[in-house]
Amino acid sequence: QVQLVESGGGLVQPGGSLRLSCVASGNIFRINAMGWYCQAPGKQRELVASIAGGESTNYADSVKGRFTISRDNAKNTVYLQMNSLKPEDTAVYYCNAILATSHWGPTYTYWGQGTQVTVSS
Repeated sequence: QVQLVESGGGLVQPGGSLRLSCVASGNIFRINAMGWYCQAPGKQRELVASIAGGESTNYADSVKGRFTISRDNAKNTVYLQMNSLKPEDTAVYYCNAILATSHWGPTYTYWGQGTQVTVSS
């Protein structure tokens, strides 16, 4: 059993900041990559940012220069620092992890339950 639990969402004014956290727990042998996705009402879930084991990162064009993803491997935790927030950043943000539960086993993709981020004045 693997669980991903997000925290840190909320209501913030335009131009403000939020920091999301996601902790992975359970039967984890190795985490290959972690990331954040967002889903706004009526839209598909889309990648916001991801970070691989080697610390290489990938960002959606819309958040480059404003959001920063980081990872604490010892704590199986990924963070998303969100600065200069805009109303169009409003969405449910989901944590994602690609991980293996054993040395020779396959990798699986897990999702958190989501945390709401609302940017409004």
